[in-house]
Amino acid sequence: MIWGLHASRQTTLRDHATVTGVGVHSGSPVTLTLHPAEPDTGIVFVRCGANGCEDRELKAHFRTVTATEFATVLGDANGPAVSTTEHVLAALRGLGVDNAVVEVDGAEVPIMDGSAGPFVAAIDQVGIATQSAMRRYIQVLKPVRVGKNGCYGELQPHLQGLRIEAEIEFDHPLIGKQSLATDIVPDIFRRELARARTFGFMRDVAKLWSAGYALGASLDNTVVVAEDRILNAEGMRFRDEFVRHKIVDAIGDLALAGAPLLAVYRSVRGGHKLNHAVVTALMADPSAWTYVEMPQPVRRARGHADLAAGFAAPTYGPDVS
Repeated sequence: MIWGLHASRQTTLRDHATVTGVGVHSGSPVTLTLHPAEPDTGIVFVRCGANGCEDRELKAHFRTVTATEFATVLGDANGPAVSTTEHVLAALRGLGVDNAVVEVDGAEVPIMDGSAGPFVAAIDQVGIATQSAMRRYIQVLKPVRVGKNGCYGELQPHLQGLRIEAEIEFDHPLIGKQSLATDIVPDIFRRELARARTFGFMRDVAKLWSAGYALGASLDNTVVVAEDRILNAEGMRFRDEFVRHKIVDAIGDLALAGAPLLAVYRSVRGGHKLNHAVVTALMADPSAWTYVEMPQPVRRARGHADLAAGFAAPTYGPDVS
Protein backbone atom coordinates (compact mmCIF):
# COMPACT_ATOMS: atom_id res chain seq x y z
CA MET A 1 0.00 0.00 0.00
CA ILE A 2 1.37 3.41 -0.91
CA TRP A 3 2.52 5.49 2.06
CA GLY A 4 -0.12 8.09 2.81
CA LEU A 5 -3.16 6.07 1.69
CA HIS A 6 -3.94 4.62 5.11
CA ALA A 7 -3.96 5.54 8.77
CA SER A 8 -0.51 4.83 10.15
CA ARG A 9 1.57 5.32 13.25
CA GLN A 10 4.26 7.88 13.88
CA THR A 11 7.92 6.99 13.52
CA THR A 12 11.30 7.98 14.87
CA LEU A 13 14.89 6.74 14.63
CA ARG A 14 15.98 3.57 16.40
CA ASP A 15 19.25 5.14 17.53
CA HIS A 16 21.50 8.18 17.19
CA ALA A 17 23.16 8.83 13.81
CA THR A 18 26.04 11.26 13.27
CA VAL A 19 27.56 12.77 10.12
CA THR A 20 30.36 15.30 9.74
CA GLY A 21 31.21 17.69 6.94
CA VAL A 22 31.53 21.37 6.11
CA GLY A 23 29.03 24.17 5.65
CA VAL A 24 28.58 25.01 1.99
CA HIS A 25 28.46 28.75 2.68
CA SER A 26 30.80 29.13 5.67
CA GLY A 27 33.29 26.40 4.74
CA SER A 28 33.52 25.60 8.47
CA PRO A 29 33.56 22.03 9.83
CA VAL A 30 30.28 20.91 11.40
CA THR A 31 28.88 17.78 13.03
CA LEU A 32 25.22 16.85 12.86
CA THR A 33 23.59 14.18 15.04
CA LEU A 34 20.09 12.83 14.52
CA HIS A 35 18.42 11.71 17.75
CA PRO A 36 15.23 9.69 18.35
CA ALA A 37 12.34 11.75 19.72
CA GLU A 38 9.06 11.12 21.53
CA PRO A 39 5.73 10.98 19.65
CA ASP A 40 4.32 14.37 18.61
CA THR A 41 7.73 16.04 18.88
CA GLY A 42 8.00 16.68 15.15
CA ILE A 43 11.39 17.72 13.81
CA VAL A 44 13.34 19.93 16.19
CA PHE A 45 16.74 21.51 15.52
CA VAL A 46 19.14 22.12 18.40
CA ARG A 47 21.98 24.53 17.70
CA CYS A 48 24.71 23.64 20.18
CA GLY A 49 25.89 26.56 22.28
CA ALA A 50 28.53 28.76 20.66
CA ASN A 51 30.70 31.43 22.28
CA GLY A 52 29.48 30.45 25.73
CA CYS A 53 25.80 30.75 24.80
CA GLU A 54 23.13 28.23 25.73
CA ASP A 55 21.81 25.73 23.20
CA ARG A 56 19.01 27.05 20.97
CA GLU A 57 16.05 24.82 20.21
CA LEU A 58 13.99 25.48 17.09
CA LYS A 59 10.95 23.67 15.76
CA ALA A 60 11.25 22.90 12.05
CA HIS A 61 8.28 25.04 11.10
CA PHE A 62 7.45 27.63 8.46
CA ARG A 63 7.14 30.29 11.17
CA THR A 64 10.78 29.81 12.20
CA VAL A 65 12.13 30.50 8.70
CA THR A 66 14.26 33.66 8.70
CA ALA A 67 15.80 33.54 5.18
CA THR A 68 15.37 31.69 1.88
CA GLU A 69 17.92 33.31 -0.45
CA PHE A 70 20.37 30.46 -1.09
CA ALA A 71 19.13 28.04 1.57
CA THR A 72 16.33 27.62 4.07
CA VAL A 73 17.45 29.23 7.33
CA LEU A 74 15.74 28.70 10.69
CA GLY A 75 15.97 31.15 13.57
CA ASP A 76 14.13 33.02 16.29
CA ALA A 77 14.03 36.43 17.95
CA ASN A 78 17.76 36.16 18.56
CA GLY A 79 18.45 35.86 14.82
CA PRO A 80 19.42 33.03 12.44
CA ALA A 81 20.42 29.76 14.11
CA VAL A 82 20.76 26.98 11.53
CA SER A 83 21.13 27.34 7.76
CA THR A 84 20.83 24.89 4.85
CA THR A 85 18.25 22.74 6.62
CA GLU A 86 16.44 21.53 3.50
CA HIS A 87 18.43 18.38 2.67
CA VAL A 88 18.23 16.77 6.10
CA LEU A 89 14.55 17.75 6.32
CA ALA A 90 13.99 16.14 2.91
CA ALA A 91 15.69 12.94 4.05
CA LEU A 92 13.53 12.72 7.18
CA ARG A 93 10.29 13.52 5.37
CA GLY A 94 11.18 11.44 2.31
CA LEU A 95 11.72 8.36 4.49
CA GLY A 96 8.61 9.01 6.56
CA VAL A 97 10.28 9.99 9.85
CA ASP A 98 7.90 12.04 11.96
CA ASN A 99 9.89 12.74 15.13
CA ALA A 100 13.59 13.54 15.47
CA VAL A 101 15.96 15.98 17.12
CA VAL A 102 18.61 17.36 14.77
CA GLU A 103 21.62 18.54 16.76
CA VAL A 104 24.06 20.80 14.91
CA ASP A 105 27.30 22.21 16.36
CA GLY A 106 27.65 24.97 13.78
CA ALA A 107 25.69 27.58 11.88
CA GLU A 108 24.92 25.24 8.97
CA VAL A 109 23.85 21.70 8.34
CA PRO A 110 26.83 20.02 6.62
CA ILE A 111 26.48 19.98 2.86
CA MET A 112 28.00 16.47 2.59
CA ASP A 113 28.06 15.58 -1.15
CA GLY A 114 25.43 18.19 -2.00
CA SER A 115 22.53 15.76 -1.83
CA ALA A 116 20.23 14.18 0.75
CA GLY A 117 21.90 10.81 0.13
CA PRO A 118 24.32 10.82 3.11
CA PHE A 119 21.47 11.65 5.49
CA VAL A 120 19.41 8.82 4.04
CA ALA A 121 22.34 6.45 4.52
CA ALA A 122 22.74 7.55 8.15
CA ILE A 123 19.02 7.04 8.83
CA ASP A 124 18.99 3.67 7.12
CA GLN A 125 22.02 2.54 9.13
CA VAL A 126 20.22 3.00 12.47
CA GLY A 127 16.73 2.17 11.20
CA ILE A 128 13.27 3.62 11.76
CA ALA A 129 11.06 2.68 14.73
CA THR A 130 7.26 2.74 14.76
CA GLN A 131 5.68 4.53 17.71
CA SER A 132 2.32 4.16 19.45
CA ALA A 133 0.80 7.50 18.43
CA MET A 134 -1.13 7.83 15.19
CA ARG A 135 0.38 9.93 12.41
CA ARG A 136 -1.46 13.17 11.68
CA TYR A 137 -1.55 14.49 8.11
CA ILE A 138 -2.34 17.91 6.70
CA GLN A 139 -5.03 17.26 4.11
CA VAL A 140 -5.26 20.03 1.50
CA LEU A 141 -8.93 20.78 0.82
CA LYS A 142 -8.74 23.30 -2.02
CA PRO A 143 -6.09 24.72 -4.36
CA VAL A 144 -3.66 27.27 -2.93
CA ARG A 145 -1.44 29.12 -5.37
CA VAL A 146 1.35 31.69 -5.17
CA GLY A 147 2.75 33.21 -8.34
CA LYS A 148 4.76 36.06 -9.75
CA ASN A 149 6.50 36.85 -13.06
CA GLY A 150 5.84 33.45 -14.62
CA CYS A 151 6.94 31.52 -11.53
CA TYR A 152 4.35 29.77 -9.41
CA GLY A 153 3.75 27.10 -6.83
CA GLU A 154 0.40 25.45 -6.21
CA LEU A 155 -0.96 22.86 -3.79
CA GLN A 156 -3.93 20.77 -4.94
CA PRO A 157 -6.00 18.21 -2.98
CA HIS A 158 -4.64 14.66 -3.31
CA LEU A 159 -5.49 11.77 -0.99
CA GLN A 160 -2.58 9.50 -1.95
CA GLY A 161 0.18 11.16 0.05
CA LEU A 162 2.46 13.82 -1.44
CA ARG A 163 3.11 14.14 -5.15
CA ILE A 164 5.42 16.77 -6.62
CA GLU A 165 5.34 18.01 -10.22
CA ALA A 166 8.28 20.33 -10.86
CA GLU A 167 9.44 22.28 -13.89
CA ILE A 168 12.61 24.34 -14.14
CA GLU A 169 14.04 26.47 -16.92
CA PHE A 170 17.55 27.88 -17.06
CA ASP A 171 19.09 29.87 -19.89
CA HIS A 172 21.92 27.38 -20.31
CA PRO A 173 22.28 24.67 -22.99
CA LEU A 174 23.22 21.98 -20.45
CA ILE A 175 20.04 22.51 -18.43
CA GLY A 176 17.30 24.26 -20.42
CA LYS A 177 13.80 23.15 -19.47
CA GLN A 178 13.39 20.03 -17.35
CA SER A 179 10.29 18.58 -15.70
CA LEU A 180 9.52 15.61 -13.49
CA ALA A 181 6.45 14.35 -11.65
CA THR A 182 6.75 11.77 -8.89
CA ASP A 183 5.05 10.41 -5.79
CA ILE A 184 7.10 11.01 -2.66
CA VAL A 185 7.36 7.60 -1.00
CA PRO A 186 10.45 6.12 0.71
CA ASP A 187 11.49 3.70 -2.05
CA ILE A 188 11.21 6.31 -4.78
CA PHE A 189 12.92 8.93 -2.65
CA ARG A 190 15.89 6.64 -1.94
CA ARG A 191 16.27 5.41 -5.50
CA GLU A 192 15.37 8.38 -7.68
CA LEU A 193 15.73 11.60 -5.70
CA ALA A 194 17.99 11.51 -2.65
CA ARG A 195 21.30 11.42 -4.55
CA ALA A 196 20.52 14.42 -6.78
CA ARG A 197 23.02 17.18 -5.91
CA THR A 198 22.87 20.92 -5.61
CA PHE A 199 24.29 22.82 -8.56
CA GLY A 200 25.80 26.17 -9.47
CA PHE A 201 27.34 28.05 -12.36
CA MET A 202 31.06 28.67 -12.65
CA ARG A 203 30.38 32.15 -14.02
CA ASP A 204 28.85 33.22 -10.69
CA VAL A 205 31.48 31.88 -8.28
CA ALA A 206 33.40 35.14 -7.80
CA LYS A 207 30.20 37.08 -7.14
CA LEU A 208 29.06 34.57 -4.55
CA TRP A 209 32.41 34.51 -2.78
CA SER A 210 32.53 38.30 -2.60
CA ALA A 211 29.08 38.26 -0.98
CA GLY A 212 30.21 35.68 1.60
CA TYR A 213 28.35 32.72 0.10
CA ALA A 214 29.53 29.31 -1.17
CA LEU A 215 32.86 29.50 0.68
CA GLY A 216 32.66 25.74 1.28
CA ALA A 217 31.40 24.80 -2.19
CA SER A 218 33.59 22.49 -4.25
CA LEU A 219 33.42 19.80 -6.89
CA ASP A 220 32.94 17.35 -4.00
CA ASN A 221 29.59 18.84 -3.02
CA THR A 222 28.22 20.84 -5.96
CA VAL A 223 27.53 20.10 -9.61
CA VAL A 224 29.49 22.91 -11.26
CA VAL A 225 28.20 24.02 -14.64
CA ALA A 226 30.67 25.75 -16.96
CA GLU A 227 29.72 27.34 -20.27
CA ASP A 228 30.01 24.11 -22.25
CA ARG A 229 30.46 21.24 -19.80
CA ILE A 230 29.98 19.83 -16.33
CA LEU A 231 33.26 20.20 -14.43
CA ASN A 232 32.76 17.30 -12.00
CA ALA A 233 34.76 14.19 -12.91
CA GLU A 234 31.77 12.06 -11.87
CA GLY A 235 29.53 13.78 -14.38
CA MET A 236 25.78 13.64 -13.80
CA ARG A 237 24.12 11.08 -11.55
CA PHE A 238 20.84 11.45 -13.45
CA ARG A 239 20.18 12.85 -16.89
CA ASP A 240 17.81 15.35 -15.27
CA GLU A 241 19.62 15.71 -11.94
CA PHE A 242 18.88 19.45 -11.80
CA VAL A 243 15.09 19.13 -11.57
CA ARG A 244 15.41 16.13 -9.26
CA HIS A 245 17.41 18.24 -6.84
CA LYS A 246 14.76 20.96 -7.00
CA ILE A 247 12.23 18.34 -5.92
CA VAL A 248 14.49 17.34 -3.00
CA ASP A 249 14.61 20.99 -1.92
CA ALA A 250 10.83 21.23 -2.20
CA ILE A 251 10.32 18.14 -0.02
CA GLY A 252 12.50 19.70 2.67
CA ASP A 253 10.76 23.06 2.47
CA LEU A 254 7.25 21.52 2.48
CA ALA A 255 8.21 19.56 5.61
CA LEU A 256 8.05 22.92 7.41
CA ALA A 257 4.25 22.70 7.27
CA GLY A 258 4.75 20.58 10.40
CA ALA A 259 3.12 17.35 9.23
CA PRO A 260 3.04 15.21 6.07
CA LEU A 261 0.96 16.78 3.32
CA LEU A 262 -1.81 15.06 1.40
CA ALA A 263 -1.43 17.14 -1.74
CA VAL A 264 -0.01 17.56 -5.20
CA TYR A 265 2.58 20.32 -5.26
CA ARG A 266 3.14 21.89 -8.65
CA SER A 267 6.22 24.12 -8.91
CA VAL A 268 7.23 26.07 -12.00
CA ARG A 269 10.59 27.88 -11.90
CA GLY A 270 10.48 27.75 -8.12
CA GLY A 271 12.93 27.72 -5.25
CA HIS A 272 13.10 28.02 -1.46
CA LYS A 273 11.38 31.40 -1.35
CA LEU A 274 8.44 30.20 -3.42
CA ASN A 275 8.13 26.90 -1.51
CA HIS A 276 7.97 28.80 1.77
CA ALA A 277 5.45 31.28 0.40
CA VAL A 278 3.12 28.46 -0.66
CA VAL A 279 3.28 26.74 2.74
CA THR A 280 2.64 30.09 4.45
CA ALA A 281 -0.35 30.79 2.18
CA LEU A 282 -1.81 27.33 2.85
CA MET A 283 -1.56 27.56 6.61
CA ALA A 284 -2.93 31.13 6.62
CA ASP A 285 -6.23 29.90 5.13
CA PRO A 286 -8.03 27.60 7.61
CA SER A 287 -10.56 26.65 4.93
CA ALA A 288 -7.79 25.23 2.72
CA TRP A 289 -6.62 22.41 4.99
CA THR A 290 -7.41 20.19 7.95
CA TYR A 291 -5.62 17.68 10.15
CA VAL A 292 -6.58 14.04 9.60
CA GLU A 293 -5.34 10.63 10.68
CA MET A 294 -7.08 8.89 7.81
CA PRO A 295 -7.52 10.69 4.47
CA GLN A 296 -11.18 11.49 3.80
CA PRO A 297 -12.76 12.42 0.45
CA VAL A 298 -14.00 16.02 0.34
CA ARG A 299 -16.11 17.96 -2.13
CA ARG A 300 -13.69 19.82 -4.35
CA ALA A 301 -13.88 23.56 -3.74
CA ARG A 302 -14.31 25.81 -6.73
CA GLY A 303 -11.59 28.33 -7.44
CA HIS A 304 -8.49 28.65 -5.35
CA ALA A 305 -6.75 30.86 -2.85
CA ASP A 306 -4.39 33.02 -4.88
CA LEU A 307 -1.55 34.97 -3.32
CA ALA A 308 0.48 36.87 -5.89
CA ALA A 309 2.76 38.96 -3.72
CA GLY A 310 5.21 38.35 -0.92
CA PHE A 311 8.17 36.71 -2.58
CA ALA A 312 10.81 37.73 -5.06
CA ALA A 313 11.14 35.85 -8.33
CA PRO A 314 13.89 33.22 -8.21
CA THR A 315 17.31 34.22 -9.44
CA TYR A 316 18.81 31.93 -12.04
CA GLY A 317 22.29 32.05 -10.63
CA PRO A 318 23.97 29.32 -8.63
CA ASP A 319 21.61 27.13 -6.67
CA VAL A 320 23.78 26.10 -3.75
CA SER A 321 21.10 24.80 -1.42
